[in-house]
Amino acid sequence: MEVFWIPASAGMTKNPIHSRLKKRGILAYIRKRTSLKVFQRPEKIFLMQKPMLRVSYALVPLVLAALYLFGWRSLALVLVVLVCGIFTEAIFTFRQGKPVTSAVFVTCLIFSLSLPPRLPFWMAAVGIVVGVAVGKMAFGGFGQNAFNPAMVGRCFLYITFPIQMTNIWVEPMWGGLGGLGYWTVPVDAITQATPLMALREGAALSLQKLFLGNTAGSLGEMSALLILLGGAYIIFKKAAPWRLALSCLLGGMLLSGILHGIGFPNVPAPIYTLLSGSFLFGTAFVVTEPVSGAKTKAGQWIYGFMIGGLTIVLRGFSNFSEGIMFAVLIMNAFVPILDQIVRQIQTSRKHPQEVSQ
Repeated sequence: MEVFWIPASAGMTKNPIHSRLKKRGILAYIRKRTSLKVFQRPEKIFLMQKPMLRVSYALVPLVLAALYLFGWRSLALVLVVLVCGIFTEAIFTFRQGKPVTSAVFVTCLIFSLSLPPRLPFWMAAVGIVVGVAVGKMAFGGFGQNAFNPAMVGRCFLYITFPIQMTNIWVEPMWGGLGGLGYWTVPVDAITQATPLMALREGAALSLQKLFLGNTAGSLGEMSALLILLGGAYIIFKKAAPWRLALSCLLGGMLLSGILHGIGFPNVPAPIYTLLSGSFLFGTAFVVTEPVSGAKTKAGQWIYGFMIGGLTIVLRGFSNFSEGIMFAVLIMNAFVPILDQIVRQIQTSRKHPQEVSQ
């Protein structure tokens, strides 16, 4: 729409056209329609989505476990990520007069729980801003993102700040009050070894410690017990597709068993693959993200199975001790063509049956 502005005085003391437009209110209408609206107040500040809230509920015990194991700084890190993530989404949604979706809670919780306990606050803030802005809102917001926003943010930090993301870990404060009486883990508890690194070096690990969470690692990958309970809860409440979780477990366990049985030293036994690192956490809360994952039933089986297998390959044969993040992002890119192929096969199978009838 072209809008022509007629000045009140253009070489004359009085413009008759301007006077007539002003009397009819046309100029006020033009100014109103062409004015730039930066923010529009939405009817609701937050859009509460039950599936997303249920996933958030399942993640809360992991946040509390991180508080107990690593001190109050871990809770502060989660809060910083939540504030920055919600604010970033609000900048985009409020301009359209839309509320902030509760899906951003899940993104922020998953992202923060995938971080090392002593990561600087400002790095976490930068990571979640990139994850929400680039990984979600740049695609159009909730329901339209092609990649998992939490993994986009974590991948950005992983590439930009590799030392802080991979080499600075701390031993958890297990026993008694744990970290409840401390701001953070003491400096003398800093280590460069995680269970995955130790396994690659041939060290023996306690399955009990891995199951309960008494090992070094990211905030949310510590307790396999809490992850299993949380994963079972969201699947039972139908907040996550069970096919995605089960197929990822099958792909990871099967390939891990084959490669370990053949004799590859960098690939641990399936039980250690399951309990060490973020494989179980990623299977329960990242792979099952419904927006960026496969939508068709057959596609979900292939998608999850490939993520599980890729994770084992990246863990065992790349320079990265972890692999679930890259595996998820790689498979996110193939979701559209994967679902398209599945639908084409299903349509081709139905068409001959319709012709024969």
